[in-house]
Amino acid sequence: MAELELGQHCGVAHCRQLDFLPFVCDGCSGVFCLQHRSRDAHGCSEVNIRNNCMKSDQHSSYPCSFKDCNGKELLPVLCPYCEKHFCLRHRHQSDHECEKLDTPKPRMAATQQLVQNILDSKKSEEAKSKKRKGVKSSETAAKVALMKLKMHACGDKSLPQTERIYFQVYLPKGNKEKSKPMFFCSNWSIGKVVDCAASLASLKNDNNKSTAQKLRLCHTASGEALPFDHTLETWLSDKEYPLYNGGNIILEYLDNEVLFIEDTESYFS
Repeated sequence: MAELELGQHCGVAHCRQLDFLPFVCDGCSGVFCLQHRSRDAHGCSEVNIRNNCMKSDQHSSYPCSFKDCNGKELLPVLCPYCEKHFCLRHRHQSDHECEKLDTPKPRMAATQQLVQNILDSKKSEEAKSKKRKGVKSSETAAKVALMKLKMHACGDKSLPQTERIYFQVYLPKGNKEKSKPMFFCSNWSIGKVVDCAASLASLKNDNNKSTAQKLRLCHTASGEALPFDHTLETWLSDKEYPLYNGGNIILEYLDNEVLFIEDTESYFS
């Protein structure tokens, strides 16, 4: 009778146990007993190969060539010009000061400067245009307001109508009244206008004292404190920042060294 061959021996050298129901490894295709059926138990060669590949992949990195940079990338970031490795932060030529970076030619630089000069000129013209529109708008608004001011403004009644200049005078911050319509003589000095406005609004006026805060008349557009010795007529005919008959003006206490108000808009809000 022929001898029957049943089962197979475990593929582990120090085991070699005969197993009638052996296990076949799906990694290395070896035959193993119950005890050594797992990949770790029989030291599967497929597992070792994968682990080595993973370790190799984990340790492979590409350091940045830019000076004083410690950055690294898992994938190569190669500059096509100088052919050096860089991190993502320094990948562009300008970022890593590439030795192959082309410098602008003199003619190109001159062209760029010419274009910049044209752009600057356009911006300047746009700013002047906006300023002219702003001046025109203020002048129109003053003409509309003038009719109302003439009905309610207070001032020296003895002044001839032809010499009267009307303003909506915004009073110092903290005053009970926010503003008051008034009229003055166009030939008066700014100092006399301030004295008259202080009297009409019942404001404290210590302008004759050298150490006290001065009550100043300030321009609503520039915030500038108008010089006391200038006449009202001078500012009505000013080309850059004129005052308008029917417009607004600010009255405020300022220290002797302060020559303008920074936030004029806060008086109207």
